[in-house]
Amino acid sequence: MNDAQDVRGGVVTSYKNVPTRTLTACGVTFAYRDLGPRSGVPVVFITHLAAVLDNWDPRVVDGIAAKRRVITFDNRGIGASTGSTPRTIQAMAKDAVTFIRALGLEHVDIHGFSMGGMIAQVIAQDEPQLVRKLILSGTGPAGGEASRT
Repeated sequence: MNDAQDVRGGVVTSYKNVPTRTLTACGVTFAYRDLGPRSGVPVVFITHLAAVLDNWDPRVVDGIAAKRRVITFDNRGIGASTGSTPRTIQAMAKDAVTFIRALGLEHVDIHGFSMGGMIAQVIAQDEPQLVRKLILSGTGPAGGEASRT
């Protein structure tokens, strides 16, 4: 491990070395990781069904965190986050918005992977003032025909 590559100017840029933190909002304690520079609009990563913080590929996170603030989190009831797992994409989107707002963020970019992309689309529809840009990877519309095969 080369610490000089993992920490630049006092900012952690390596996903494997960033500590897991918790934040409680609306009765749920969310586990999350936060890395990269603190300037600009952060990118919130929302992951696939039943995924936890460790399911993100550090090469993907590190590549973006080299220039942008990246925030990953466990959805309610998954991994180290408390509560019961929501049954709908809409409820998961509401939880994600609760988490983002509890961090004090007014605007975010969202990278949604698989089910996370479905969640991201609902957030953009319901809270358009919160979302600046979406990156949708390997996803479709929530409940769309393509997701029923």
